[in-house]
Amino acid sequence: MTTERPLRALVRRPGPLLADGLVTHLQRTPVDLDLAARQWEAYVGALLAEGWEIVEVAPANACADAVFVEDTVVMYADLAVITRPGADERKPETAGTEAALRALGYRIAHIEAPGTMDGGDVLKHDGTVWVGLGGRTNRAGVDQLAALLEPLGARVVAVPVSKVLHLKSAVTALPDGTVVGYQPLVDDPTVWDPFLPVPEEPGAHVVLLDGETVLMASSAPETAALYRARGLRVVTVDISEFESLEGCVTCLSVRLR
Repeated sequence: MTTERPLRALVRRPGPLLADGLVTHLQRTPVDLDLAARQWEAYVGALLAEGWEIVEVAPANACADAVFVEDTVVMYADLAVITRPGADERKPETAGTEAALRALGYRIAHIEAPGTMDGGDVLKHDGTVWVGLGGRTNRAGVDQLAALLEPLGARVVAVPVSKVLHLKSAVTALPDGTVVGYQPLVDDPTVWDPFLPVPEEPGAHVVLLDGETVLMASSAPETAALYRARGLRVVTVDISEFESLEGCVTCLSVRLR
């Protein structure tokens, strides 16, 4: 008899330097730290309410962007590939994530220099792993990830990213494998079949909670209606303070299935 792993999500609290987080494609706007903290708690509460066990990574208060924990690791089956973030300021963030995953019993591998990779550049569905190339992730990082994941049965595909910070800032996938994106920000929609354009930029970001439920930002009500019309159950959260730092719902957790 086998025992399935519980549904777990890694998260990391926003730190005191959050307002100083890196911005690449947006104009910097003020961040309300108290509101961000409340929004983060509500995001975690939504995961808990949907049956996910929360694992907090140790704070990294000296790193402004540490709340965006997704960028520190790529998970595939029981392997945790610790990334090497493309921005030097973010490289210290990975140690806490590695410690948390070692404690949970995952196998550990690393992206090594000269490779760079942010986890937000990696979209996985049904054995295919698309990796955004051109921003925080370089070719050496993609090649290293392929060498680690292809023996596990994955197909790793590099795709161009130039209009947004990360690949998953442009596209994510619904439970049935349909890739969704806000078309003006997607370099090449023909990479995916099927591809569903959505009417709002934040609507392109979904977290799969189960086979019929997605978590998304409340800032995309038209897209939420579109997903509900497709038969999905939609859970929404307000993450406005993180959106102002180019964050989205996927960035704030790492789902361990």
